[in-house]
Amino acid sequence: MKYSTLPRIQALLALILTGRMHRMLKWPLLLVMFLTCPILCAQQTNTPADMNPQTAQLLLERMDQLEATVRELRAALAQATAAIPKPTPPQAAPPSQPQPEPQAEHALSEGMDLNKTLLRIRGFSDVTLHGSNLKGDTTSFSLGQVDLFVTSDVSERLKFLSEIVFEAGRDNSFGVDVERLLLTYSFGDFLNVGVGRFHSAIGYYNTAYHHSTWLQTTTGRPFLFQFEDQGGILPIHNVGMTASGRIPSGALGLHYVAEVGNGHTSRSGLNEPVQNVLDENNHKAVNFAVFARPDAVRGLQAGLSIYRDLLAPQNSPRIGETIFAAHAVYVGLNLEWLNEALLLRHAPQGTSRVFDTPGFYTQFSKRFGSYRPYVRYQYVNASQSEPVFPDVGLRHGPSVGLRYDVSEFVALKLQYDYTARGRDQAIHALAFQAGFTF
Repeated sequence: MKYSTLPRIQALLALILTGRMHRMLKWPLLLVMFLTCPILCAQQTNTPADMNPQTAQLLLERMDQLEATVRELRAALAQATAAIPKPTPPQAAPPSQPQPEPQAEHALSEGMDLNKTLLRIRGFSDVTLHGSNLKGDTTSFSLGQVDLFVTSDVSERLKFLSEIVFEAGRDNSFGVDVERLLLTYSFGDFLNVGVGRFHSAIGYYNTAYHHSTWLQTTTGRPFLFQFEDQGGILPIHNVGMTASGRIPSGALGLHYVAEVGNGHTSRSGLNEPVQNVLDENNHKAVNFAVFARPDAVRGLQAGLSIYRDLLAPQNSPRIGETIFAAHAVYVGLNLEWLNEALLLRHAPQGTSRVFDTPGFYTQFSKRFGSYRPYVRYQYVNASQSEPVFPDVGLRHGPSVGLRYDVSEFVALKLQYDYTARGRDQAIHALAFQAGFTF
């Protein structure tokens, strides 16, 4: 007679040796197997014909006892295994963010190693062929700004961004400007506080489009939002503090922006219009904006802003500056419609005279596959005796153009501009531009 118990014991022995059984149960099982193994090995062979029946019966009883013991051990093993807590698998870190070392976790309040922050760099630039009938202007190829947009996650709540721009001037030499440099701490959706140099939240265009023509539909910015060093009349940049966030308003989607900073110079005495290090007076510029992004119409935004500052031109009375701005824009996947209007008011101290400069622009475009034709009309009317920018005067006229997206990284633009200048000769200008990102 043959029995299949020995293979069972061998399987149990393999389970013990491979470490799959709880360590508290290994030694009792080994002891039982050691005591019973000779008998089982003998039992596995054929029973001699002359074996005593009493001996055979004793062997059968011992095997029954051993099988019962094995069943009890299996039940105890299952119970002990269920009682052991399963370790929680560690969460995998993002591919670009290695797990910080244990000593770094205690040293950093945000739980991240500053030596392993995630740094991103994106580049933008353009090349433009342009010409006009303006006296002294020549048809030229021009290198646009080489804009390096740098961001970094300093921690979970601290974010850093900057725009480092390489730009050639009218003297054909390149210079380097830090156009934006902002460190922001996020308390949540309702409050984000930043310090550094930023684009003032006056209207819409100034915060929606920064130093990249590739991001814009047209070849350039509206005249109202030209940069200060290109003849613009607004404080496009500011150095100071900014706070922004959501306003609890449900589906209306209200947001706010509050800013305080040095403001800009009064076009006198200093070559750099943005006061990066030294303010020309102790008075600080303040700006407050509120806008809505309703859930009912995705892509729609409407808002208001008011800006206040005190300018200190050389050898002249100080000038109070107030800027009121309003906008209503819709930016969808295929349709774009931008509308902005503002009133810039200068009030010299010691006089009752106030100089108001109104301005607006409207821009419409629609995408047809890779093509996007567009049209823009702009207007600004400054007094000839304006104390801050007497060279602006009256300017208005349309622009028409076509943008063709060669790929998701390259865009070609052709634009014609007509600008009437009051009593001066109107300007006809044509530009062909290749904008790209890398």
